[in-house]
Amino acid sequence: MAEVVFTTWDGGGNVPPAFAIGRELLARGHAVRFLGHRSQAPAIEDAGFEVVAAPRSRELSPATAPSTVEMLATFADRGAALDLLAELDHRPADVVVVDALTLGALDAARRSGVPYCVLEHFHDTYYRGALRGPLGLLLRATGLRPVRALDAAAARIVTSLPALDPVEPSPNLHQVGPVVTWRPRAEGAAPSVLVALSTFGFARMTGVLQRVLDATDGLGVQVVVTTGPHIDPTDLRVPPGTVVHRWADHADLMARATVLVGHGGHGTTLQALAHDLPVLVLPMDAKTDQPLVGHALEDAGAGRVLPRSAPPARIREAVAALLADGPHRGAAARLGAQVRATRAAADAADVIEQVAAPAPVESSRDQDSM
Repeated sequence: MAEVVFTTWDGGGNVPPAFAIGRELLARGHAVRFLGHRSQAPAIEDAGFEVVAAPRSRELSPATAPSTVEMLATFADRGAALDLLAELDHRPADVVVVDALTLGALDAARRSGVPYCVLEHFHDTYYRGALRGPLGLLLRATGLRPVRALDAAAARIVTSLPALDPVEPSPNLHQVGPVVTWRPRAEGAAPSVLVALSTFGFARMTGVLQRVLDATDGLGVQVVVTTGPHIDPTDLRVPPGTVVHRWADHADLMARATVLVGHGGHGTTLQALAHDLPVLVLPMDAKTDQPLVGHALEDAGAGRVLPRSAPPARIREAVAALLADGPHRGAAARLGAQVRATRAAADAADVIEQVAAPAPVESSRDQDSM
């Protein structure tokens, strides 16, 4: 049995892949614990994992739409690094699985001497580009060397789809595919639009959602909206016949939907593709991977991208086009088949097990005796 420590942060879409992989490891008999923000403790415990105390970690409140400076401070958090090192000193681990954006903890894992894996829960194309660009320069100014830590990892586990994210070959890179949940298509489901923006509190997101509601008013199909924790449904003008949920199981809704309108979050977008849904992407933040996800999808013929400032008329035209029959439906189905063919959580767990207990290397004497 291996002792496995995951690092995470309260960002929304980064958490489900880590939990899915952690549950796979638990099912195999390993001990799994999570170090994250204190606000995540109930969710971590509810998911069946042990919570690591994090007294020094910088707290994050996604509900307040953190600024770029606040987000950078969270990613580079030295407090999280100290908490990880203290935990490893208190209770040794066989492997650490580091969320790719907990860069302070990533640096601590590199210095700890414990084998570590990096969980990249988005496009590696975006991640590598960001670390080589202005973000990397800012991080190096803080004393962090994320590219060095990435290259020194025992394994990089990338949860993107090769068709949308062609990665640079690397000895330690394992592109396992998207970690998503999907359901078989619901029998007799009528055409419908699912609108699901981010669970993270991006600025001006309520206004974007209102324009989507205005755009879909009168389209003649069912519209279902999930607002998440940061948009109050009472702040919206909801057209007649539109159903609004604060929380709902996206896999269940996607099994009945025809099109997704989303923000380009990697997890939600790939979950939609797993259900063969074309996607309209309205990126909430140009500094994130959301524009890249949207344009990769558009280039593959399975969706459209519009700026978040797009007026209702442009959104309506895009949604209507995606609802119609056309090559975009076949493109989404082809990508969906690729997503469903993966065994991402199990493959990721295989990689972590190999890092935790690598197979012995045969000596030349052993080989000569065979």
